[in-house]
Amino acid sequence: MAEKQTAMTESVYYILLSLGTPNHGYGIIQKTMELTDGRLELGAGTLYGALNTLLEKGWIRLYSEDKHSRKKKQYIITEQGNLALQLEMERLQELLENGRRIYQQQMSVELEEEEGKCREKVQESAERREAIDEKVQVVF
Repeated sequence: MAEKQTAMTESVYYILLSLGTPNHGYGIIQKTMELTDGRLELGAGTLYGALNTLLEKGWIRLYSEDKHSRKKKQYIITEQGNLALQLEMERLQELLENGRRIYQQQMSVELEEEEGKCREKVQESAERREAIDEKVQVVF
């Protein structure tokens, strides 16, 4: 049986995506903004908390560091991080596929119900027309 995987936060997902090449904190924030068209802006607390967690997990590693400035630390994703990212993408793909399938099934049922209602209305209209036609014929 496959090991259960916990969902990544959106922030962690985009941080890992941003570290395919060496990048520093501000660069990660900018890359995330670029990838999400500005929808997700990582705050410093979120970013550095996540970086520390990812370092502890071994999903990223320090690539280079300027000892004179904390802004000069660059990080890069590890093989283990790439595997975690790949598993997360597969999980997200499963979510999308299941969601689309269920949604399409529900829409199909709703469409069939609407078609049934339309057929009933058409039938009622036809019956009313026939009744009116009979009354008109009787008058003439």
